[in-house]
Amino acid sequence: NDSYTAALHPPDVYLISPIFYEGDLTGFVANFVHVTDIGAIDPGGFSPNAKESYHEGFQTKGLKIIERGVMRKDVVETFLNMVRDPGMTQLDMKSQLAANFVAKDRMNKLYHDYGVEMVNSVSEALIQQSEQLIRERLRELPDGTWHGREYIDLHDGSTLVVQLAMTKKDDTLTYDFTGSSPQSSVGVNCCYWASWGAMFAPIFPLLAWDVTWNDGVTRPIKMIAPQSSVVNCQRPAPISIATVGTIQIVNNLSTLVLSKMMGASEKYKHRATAVWHGSHAHIETHGLTASGAFFVAPLTDTFGGAGGARAQKDGEDIGGEIPNVVSRWANVESQELNTPLIYLYRRPVPDSGGPGKFRGGVCHEYAFTPNEIGPMPMGLTLFGKGTRAPMSLGIFGGYPGCNVGYATFRNGNIADLPHSRDTTTGEQTEIIQWGSVDLPKGDIQYIRFMGGGGYGDPIDREPEKVLIDVNLGLVSQAAAHDIYGVVIKHGSVDEVATNARRLTIREERIGHPIEANLNQRQSTSTSGRRINEYLQQTGTGAAQCTWCGTEIAPANVDWKNHAVLNRSELAKAGPLRPSGHGYVLVEAFCPKCATLLDTDIALNDDPPLHDRIVNWGS
Repeated sequence: NDSYTAALHPPDVYLISPIFYEGDLTGFVANFVHVTDIGAIDPGGFSPNAKESYHEGFQTKGLKIIERGVMRKDVVETFLNMVRDPGMTQLDMKSQLAANFVAKDRMNKLYHDYGVEMVNSVSEALIQQSEQLIRERLRELPDGTWHGREYIDLHDGSTLVVQLAMTKKDDTLTYDFTGSSPQSSVGVNCCYWASWGAMFAPIFPLLAWDVTWNDGVTRPIKMIAPQSSVVNCQRPAPISIATVGTIQIVNNLSTLVLSKMMGASEKYKHRATAVWHGSHAHIETHGLTASGAFFVAPLTDTFGGAGGARAQKDGEDIGGEIPNVVSRWANVESQELNTPLIYLYRRPVPDSGGPGKFRGGVCHEYAFTPNEIGPMPMGLTLFGKGTRAPMSLGIFGGYPGCNVGYATFRNGNIADLPHSRDTTTGEQTEIIQWGSVDLPKGDIQYIRFMGGGGYGDPIDREPEKVLIDVNLGLVSQAAAHDIYGVVIKHGSVDEVATNARRLTIREERIGHPIEANLNQRQSTSTSGRRINEYLQQTGTGAAQCTWCGTEIAPANVDWKNHAVLNRSELAKAGPLRPSGHGYVLVEAFCPKCATLLDTDIALNDDPPLHDRIVNWGS
């Protein structure tokens, strides 16, 4: 479980077992589980108070715990002696052992039925097939370089940045993280192999969705991660927050650049998606129950997630995350049965999804209070980010999802049965996103997650879809008017007022009057060389707006240098996106029709991102 060897972070315990068939070593099986506790400075597996990896619990490059079929009790008990909840942690390990035994048994059955040589030959053939298929797909896609950038807003007010340039050439991809921040004294760092895995989490479902997932998929892909950076930290940099820290940001950026590349392909444009569930807002609870038993329990609400908007469909509301689209979210009853707390509410958050032609999925918010605990307060371990910097980025003009929100209400209004953030109060409210929090009886802890990013220009959204969202409580009527340009009167869309409002939005974007007919998409011939949802390259190499047909930039220059660029407050993308922290929304508009062609998030004077396509594949 040593992160500098292989693990993502110390609580991810790998169990590796050799497979023997008729006395010969034929391979290995392995699995890993995030165990209940690892003996770090903070209970559970995440350690926001750690300053170096030596504070983050028991770590080993490998110990033999089973020898000739017998458990080595001295080794296992030495490990269990160092964790806070040895009973649950031992159960974690036993489940892993059972899984490996089942896997070995099934492999031995394959060897018995088909022979070792045949199984090995088929395995190698599948790897070669996957490599061949992924290289063929890459050759179909455009050559070029696409960029992504995200910020990690730390609790002390400082900021880290992760920069990514993905270059596709022929049948290869290179991910280059040059320009990312140096490693931090805060445990959001990740090691080289963690970044490698994080990079592939979206590659498998977005690029290799119909290819057997194995080592062959990885062979055409290279990663450059500067040493001693936040994406390739060196010991003793702390790494226990990696999975919900830099690893998730690498997930986000990989999703974004892959989608930009897919969106530049006529064949694969439907695969493009905005960022899903950009920031985990995880929380772990610990303390003593009323009977005096110690407990450590993570809450699984963060896995509810929020789907990013796609090229042809809205993002799924509370719809998971791109690497894990299956639900791992415990229901309230299960959580309350095993943890001494009571949920006050769980509810979708209006306006949390990123606005766009297709809307990002909304997230949820929840609040809980301790129940049946001992005389000491319940302990909370918080390690959130995304309270200032949006991370569910939009694509091709889509806006980002909302920011994360935390609040601790002292002596809260539990008797009032609050049902939302707006109805939750206390004698004192503390905003804490990082570290240890004591939560005695009567206090309330609140958390809001991050909605999915949007796809495309919000005023390109069908007005009737906006009306449905308003009626469902997913979008407020104010956002419908201000962002989507949809005017709703007496429960229906006012088409005349909506057209006028959308024309006003266009004129405000670029600062001069616009012809009324430019509210509608004009007939523009398709060149087959897409740049994004609203741009293509003409036969002469110029960048052309496909909404109005205007040639924005001549050949061989960056189109953004010829677009109208605005730096706006984050609140322009909707409520729950606080302004005033230096982060701005960089919008690029067509100078004639004011269609929103692209959006970036920048800190202070950071420049917009410039992508480059050199050819459009086969």
